[in-house]
Amino acid sequence: MLILECPYCGVHADETELAPGGEAHLKRFGPGSDIDDFEGYLFMRENPKGLHFERWRHAYGCGKWFLAARCTATLEVFGTYPAQSAEPPQSIKDAITAKRPGWSWRDFA
Repeated sequence: MLILECPYCGVHADETELAPGGEAHLKRFGPGSDIDDFEGYLFMRENPKGLHFERWRHAYGCGKWFLAARCTATLEVFGTYPAQSAEPPQSIKDAITAKRPGWSWRDFA
């Protein structure tokens, strides 16, 4: 079972208390944008086997959105952080690099 820590209220919640929100760190396109860009934002998502950054909502808790870095193959969680973050905190980057030498945020972003 997947267990994530809410970075706002500190609760370690299992997946039944959470609501998934899809891929994190997407560039959003609004009114006036190119139709192809908007279509890509709506429908084109990564679904990797391995490291993935996701949005989650603590639905049956504080109700706030947060981001998580985890491995989709093993359910290993590298950490969670506030949804307003432009990139993961250094502690999460370090945890990922420790398990995956050569990984870089620059390659992902």
